[in-house]
Order: sequence, then C-alpha cells, then structure tokens
Amino acid sequence: MVVNKTASELQSLLHSRELSVKELTEATLQTIEEKDKTIQAFLTVTGPEALAAAEQLDNLPDDKRGSLFGMPIGIKDNIITQGIKTTCASKMLENFVPVYEGTATERVKESGMVIVGKLNMDEFAMGSTTEHSAFKITRNPWDLDRVPGGSSGGSAAAVAAGQVLFSLGSDTGGSVRQPAAFCGVVGMKPTYGRVSRSGLVAFGSSLDQIGPITTTVEDNAMLLGAIAGADYRDASASEKPVPDFRTSLTGDIKGLKIAVPARYLGEGVDPEVREAVKKAIGVLESLGAHVDEVDLHYSRYAAPTYYVISSAEASSNLARFDGIRYGYHPADAKNLNEIYLRSRSEGFGEEVRKRVLYGTYALSAGHHEDLYERAQKVRTLIAQDFQNVFKEYDVIVGPTSATNAYKLGETIKDPLTLYANDLLTTPVNLAGIPAISVPCGFADGLPVGLQIIGNHFEEAMLYKVAHAYEQATEFHKQTPPAGEGN
Repeated sequence: MVVNKTASELQSLLHSRELSVKELTEATLQTIEEKDKTIQAFLTVTGPEALAAAEQLDNLPDDKRGSLFGMPIGIKDNIITQGIKTTCASKMLENFVPVYEGTATERVKESGMVIVGKLNMDEFAMGSTTEHSAFKITRNPWDLDRVPGGSSGGSAAAVAAGQVLFSLGSDTGGSVRQPAAFCGVVGMKPTYGRVSRSGLVAFGSSLDQIGPITTTVEDNAMLLGAIAGADYRDASASEKPVPDFRTSLTGDIKGLKIAVPARYLGEGVDPEVREAVKKAIGVLESLGAHVDEVDLHYSRYAAPTYYVISSAEASSNLARFDGIRYGYHPADAKNLNEIYLRSRSEGFGEEVRKRVLYGTYALSAGHHEDLYERAQKVRTLIAQDFQNVFKEYDVIVGPTSATNAYKLGETIKDPLTLYANDLLTTPVNLAGIPAISVPCGFADGLPVGLQIIGNHFEEAMLYKVAHAYEQATEFHKQTPPAGEGN
C-alpha cells in the first residue's frame, strides 16, 4: 500500500507520475477509516474536499510541484480551516464552520499538501491527555489503554498510527512535544513568532505556537519551512528570514556544546525515562558533542508560573464565547442572564471552566499584583536563566516528559501530577524559545522523548542535533502495533 511508504518515497512516485495525488488521497482516507475505529484521532474527515483538491493538484505542471506536493496532512481542530468545521473539541463551537483560512493552513495548501481532516484535542487545548475532548477519547497507538498525551493528542496519534505522515498541532505549555514523546514521533515547538498565529484559536496568546508533528526530523523541517515566516495578519509574527532547514541536516555535531540541567534528570523523573535519556546523551557524546551539567535555577517555578499566566490569558480570550457574539446558544433560555449563564456552563467542559475561573481570580482586584504580576516577574527570570546558558552552549537537552504515557482515566482525578509533569516543557513556552522532541527509547514498552532546546530562532540548530541523533539510532523506525498492517 502506498501509505506504508516514507514521504520521500511518495514524493518520488508523485513527481514521476507513477502515483497520482488522487490515488494517494484515496488510500489515505481508506487507512483513516480503518484505523480510526480504534485510535479515534479524527473529529472530521474531509473526504470530498480532499479528493477535489487532489484532482486539481494532479493537473499542475511539473514546475509548479513543490517539495510537499500531494502530501496528505491532518490539522489540529483549533486551527481555522475555511469551509471545514473547527470545533476546538468543544460543544461551544460544535457547529462552527469558518468563512476564512488560517495562515498556517493557507500555506499548507500553497505548498501542495492535501488536508484530509481535523484532529482531536483537549477542549480549547487545555489538558495533557486528550481526555478533555467533548466528543471522543483518542487512544495511544502503542497501547490502546493509554492516553496519547495532549493537547495535540489526535495530531500525534494519527502520525504514529500511520494514518498521515504530517500533522499540525499547537503548543502552549508542551502540547506538541509531550504527545509526540508519548506516541514516539517528532514534534517541534518553534520560537514564538516563527509561525503566524492568525487562524489559531487563542488559549494563551503570549505562549501559543503552531508546530509540526511527523515521523522523521527531515519531514518536520520541511513542514516548518512551509508554514513559517512573516504575516501581515499577525503583528507578533517575526519578519526574520526563514532558512532552508534541510541544509542543517548534515549529521555532523562534532564540537557542539550541549548543556544538561541537573534537575531535568533528578527527583520526579521515572528511572526508566532517566536511563533512556542518559543513553541518548551518550550517543550525542559519541558523535563528538561536548556535554556539561548546568543549573536552571528558576525552572522549578515554571509550572505554577505557567498556570497563572495561561489561565489569566485564557479567561480573557474565552470571554467572547458568551452565547451572543460567539458559541453555544441555549435555545430555550428565558432571558439574557440565563443565556450568559447556560451558554458558558453547558458549552464549556469542566477543565475549561476551572481554568477560566482561576484566570479570572488571578486578574481580579486584590489578587492581580500577588498572582499575575509576580508570575510575569518570574517568567523574566526563567528567560534570563536560559540566556545565561546559551552564552556558552549551543543546545540544552533532557527528557520531554518525566514519565511515559498514562493509563486512560489515571490522572483525571489527580491534576497535580499532570501539572508537575509540565515542569519540563513549560519553561520553553515562558521563554519563547524553540524545542523539539525526538524518540529516544522505551520505558515499560512505551516511547520516551528526548527534548532538545535552543535559543531564539535557532530551529536549524535543533534540527541539526535531532537529525544527527536520529540517524545514529533506530527508534524512529519502530512502529506501534496499531500502526502496522498499512
């Protein structure tokens, strides 16, 4: 079957016209239908729209066919897609069909990719397991009794299961990297501003970034190159030139200086995860990199700082979903107060309501200085911590998550464990720097992710290190039981 081939193999077949985009799209849609009975990664499958787009692409002349020509892609359901439902996995937007295209999806189409569906997530990207979706629970392809991570759990599970080779997620506190680690795939959180947020339904506006999820580092570099760059519709999108990230995939990391924060491998990290990451660091040393232990003192405060800032921004961003301007509208409400009350209590799930309430409290008179302003000061210290390390080192490495994938339902009643596990990913979002997760081994039979962190706009350096590691190991070639049989 064609969907069992790599992206480069498919590109070769498409460019030589031995395979048509329509044939590839039909095979992909068939695979999605068969596997989604168990994985449950897709909220919407865009069969007719995808086939129509494929037929148009097949008529393009050879000189108009780009590097991602004809590749099927799935999109996290909080990224706007014109004419296709965008629900944010919430009853609040259950029937919302956007009339415009987000910048990232517009660029995906311009690069010749075919959108085959929208992917499940935690409601409004709030969660770490994809159990907080209003519509379904996505399962981890490595163990169907485990979560795929979150909030981009559908995006990571679909790639791991072989339903698509490419997907887009969004990362506010680790929501691309953690599910990528749990599902054994590659996930990149770019520098804040590298990718336009126009069309991304906001959760925490100063933290959110769209990021690619793929099976290989090279595929990831190609997709980021396609969606990155300045955008007049988003003032926070950087005008820095976007390099061809593939030129950094040399495999040569001799002489690079790598920092390992002591606390990233300390208390709270599962022993098997710690051992897998230590072995990965050993591989980087064997490739010629120089590794030192460093201290990121203020990272210990990252999780509470993140929850204050992200919840405060969420309470503001979600205020417009009131049943009047946007969102779920209770048809039998008797008056205006009842509309406001019921639209938000019935339209939002428990996790969203909890964070909105906490964020509103953090911004309220009497608590603003103690919570929100103090969190912003700590955020500055966390960012300065990273900058001090990058004066001497090229990248920082450690685990992506302190544990492997949780069992379904295991953490719903234990949110403190989830919040503590965010300690390794949230500092990156608070500092606005890029980080990538690549598969680096297994713990109790489940994938472990190696997180590689870089300075602002140093995605090329991250791809360089990640690719060198990937080529020296075999973890990216292993497929989960639910990914076999394509």
